[in-house]
Amino acid sequence: MLQTPLHDWHAAHGGRMVDFAGWDMPVQYTTISEEHHAVRKAAGLFDISHMGRLKFTGPDACRFLDHLVTNDVTKIAPGRIRYALVCNETGGVLDDVLVYAFDDSYLLVVNASNRLKILEWIEQQRDGFDVIIEDLTISRCMIAVQGPQAAGILSALADSDVAELKYYSGTEMTVCNQPALVSRTGYTGEDGFEVIIDSEFGQTVWDAALEAGVASDIRACGLGCRDTLRLEVGMPLYGHELDEATDPLSAGLRFAVKLKAGDFLGRDALLAIADQTDRPVRIGLQLEGRRIAREGATLHAGDRQVGHVTSGTFSPTLVRAIGMGYVTPDVAEVGTALEVDIRGKRAAANVVELPFYKRG
Repeated sequence: MLQTPLHDWHAAHGGRMVDFAGWDMPVQYTTISEEHHAVRKAAGLFDISHMGRLKFTGPDACRFLDHLVTNDVTKIAPGRIRYALVCNETGGVLDDVLVYAFDDSYLLVVNASNRLKILEWIEQQRDGFDVIIEDLTISRCMIAVQGPQAAGILSALADSDVAELKYYSGTEMTVCNQPALVSRTGYTGEDGFEVIIDSEFGQTVWDAALEAGVASDIRACGLGCRDTLRLEVGMPLYGHELDEATDPLSAGLRFAVKLKAGDFLGRDALLAIADQTDRPVRIGLQLEGRRIAREGATLHAGDRQVGHVTSGTFSPTLVRAIGMGYVTPDVAEVGTALEVDIRGKRAAANVVELPFYKRG
């Protein structure tokens, strides 16, 4: 398995290591609930070096990315970041990504499970474009600081006040006396920042963040609470809410699909899908009781099967079982009563508005 620059630290500090998309990653250090609450109330430190980072340069870098993703890359100002999808010709999602724009280059952050697939897709599509693609995944460490105290903790390590960084933007600055790219996006619903730095300095930043965050009760966090946090804020996860059989419009991601902009891959298919009134709809579910509806559980309205669950958990913040799934549009309205088949027994659930949680 692949290892991040912080792997030895995780193993030495009680990280329960698991195989995640070919990477040996910590799923938790203490309990998922404790780490989850640390992010909501104070700060959590995440190793996200497993995520793919692809750099695009050359005369056609912008034009090629605009052809590759669903958002309008030509409208991304230098220093800004946009969420987008990479789709196949039928409109199915190959990956959901972040596009970073700079004066002379672009950075594409992709899911770890899809990095090799996206690199192969890029090679298939790059004919006719004068573009250079460099995979920075191994040579860079990527660390996320998430939570209400994140800005203060990271500012103590940087030569600039990161609180001045706008949401969904990124810039070069010095962190722990080394050049780094700092961005402000996040996947938890809380304020948060990401640091991309040469792998040899990743451990320095990690240790310094833990030391700077002692008074704020910062915690090292694993993939487990990253999943519960993102589910509470209704963010889709590739392999669950998103896959090659699912289009971004049904997934409720139309904001990231600019159908009237460039001729991106999958656009014609998505134009046709946009006119369909019977396509599935992604919804939020709140269950009665503490039973959890896991991925694949079927959803029912009376005697009729109307959809399936894509993600489910017991929310540490809301203290109740929640989930997401896809249903037919006639039962997608907020307040609709449904039933979930959990291992052969029905559990009552209601369609609720997404996200489940919003920070104050």
